[in-house]
Amino acid sequence: MPAQIKRAVILMNLGSPDSTSVKDVKNYLNEFLMDERVIDSPYLVRTVLVKGIISPFRAPKSAEAYQSIWTEDGSPLVSITKQLRVELQKEIAEPVIIAMRYGNPNMKSAYDSLLAEYPDLQEVVLVPLYPHYAMSSYETAVAHARTVHKKGRYPFGIITVKPFYKDPDYIESLAESMKPYLTNQNSHLLFSYHSIPERHIHKTDVTRIHCLQSANCCDGFSPAHEFCYRHQCFMTTKLVAERLGIPKEKYSVSFQSKLGRSEWLKPSTTMRMEQMPAEGIKDLVVVCPSFVSDCLETLEEIAIREKEGFLKAGGETYTFIPCMNTQPQWVKALASLIAKS
Repeated sequence: MPAQIKRAVILMNLGSPDSTSVKDVKNYLNEFLMDERVIDSPYLVRTVLVKGIISPFRAPKSAEAYQSIWTEDGSPLVSITKQLRVELQKEIAEPVIIAMRYGNPNMKSAYDSLLAEYPDLQEVVLVPLYPHYAMSSYETAVAHARTVHKKGRYPFGIITVKPFYKDPDYIESLAESMKPYLTNQNSHLLFSYHSIPERHIHKTDVTRIHCLQSANCCDGFSPAHEFCYRHQCFMTTKLVAERLGIPKEKYSVSFQSKLGRSEWLKPSTTMRMEQMPAEGIKDLVVVCPSFVSDCLETLEEIAIREKEGFLKAGGETYTFIPCMNTQPQWVKALASLIAKS
């Protein structure tokens, strides 16, 4: 009986606009960019920057970009997350629902829905669908979920799945999802991760003296690595490359989706697309491990725009590897992460 359910699961992803209209995209950008963990400027500065400059100019362009990837089911990211919920539900006994950090369905509606259907619920497992820790992704998702939970005075507790950037099941599922696209031994594999401002790396450095202080700061051991996005991206890359047997000279790392003029993690994916053909890299395969669900940043930015840039610079073949989305091995890895929580 529903009343006997004591534990449930919420899959939490980034979110999308409700439609491709400029109005909806602008509303989404305002919610997203006004997050103090995304643009970490004082509130008044952030308000002028976001609502006075970024959103008005960016919304029409972003609306066009969304239109190029929108499906009959709406946003690819939201649609894929819904499909992932269905597939995960086949693997675990706990009820599974979804919520988005920005846009709909929101966290409050997820909590309310669970409480209404399962009044005896004691525990909710929150699964932020971000493999790596960053202020602007994992941290804000968890903080928001806890804030909504506290404000709503919900009777159930929350436990959170930690970043899984080096979890063996995640690494295995990511590697297996890439295999079919790695048939050309002459190709170069680029791991393109979402970039973040360097100041975010400094802010999450618990030692205050380690991150970005040397060229090899991400190597070895440091307490800072538990919260260091850059280290975790490099670790995922290393483990996947080892699992696939790819030699170091056949792969590299870059960072995409920079916003603004401040210093962000480098090298830039866009810059590398322009440089690689001149370096003799003509056959390129690109994977985006910071995303588990295909979205604007993978389907439009990487699969369309960056491909155009690479080919225009002299590249010959370009292959985009889709995210794991709802692949069976990824679903099982997700079930394993939940079971271990």
